Amino acid sequence: MNKRDLEHFKTKLLEEKKDLETELGEVAQKNPSLAQGWEATSGNMDVDPADENEVADKFEEYEGNKGVMEKLEKQLNEVNSALERINNGNYGICEVCKEPIEKERLEANPSSKISIKHKH
Repeated sequence: MNKRDLEHFKTKLLEEKKDLETELGEVAQKNPSLAQGWEATSGNMDVDPADENEVADKFEEYEGNKGVMEKLEKQLNEVNSALERINNGNYGICEVCKEPIEKERLEANPSSKISIKHKH
C-alpha cells in the first residue's frame, strides 16, 4: 500500500473515531478508571426513589445506553487498532493469510483485519 493510500485510510479512520466518540458521549461518559474508558449513563439520575416507575424508567434507559455503549466501544477499539497498524506498518495486511486486504474492503470498512475471502 502506498503512502497516499495510507493517508487516505488514516483520515477515514480518524473521522470515524471522532464520530464514534461523539456518539459515545451521548450515551456514556469517559471514566479513566475503567479498562475500556467509558461508562454508560442514563441522563439525570436525580429521581424520586418513591416513584417506582421513574426509577424503573431510569434503569431501563441505563441498560439501553449500556448496550449501545458496548457496541460503539467495540467499534472504537477496532478503529484504534487499525490506527496502530498504520503506525506499525502492517495496516491492510490480512491477519489470516498475510496478503494485502482488498482496497474495496478497506473502503467499506477501514478497520478490517482480514480480507474478503476470510470473512465468515
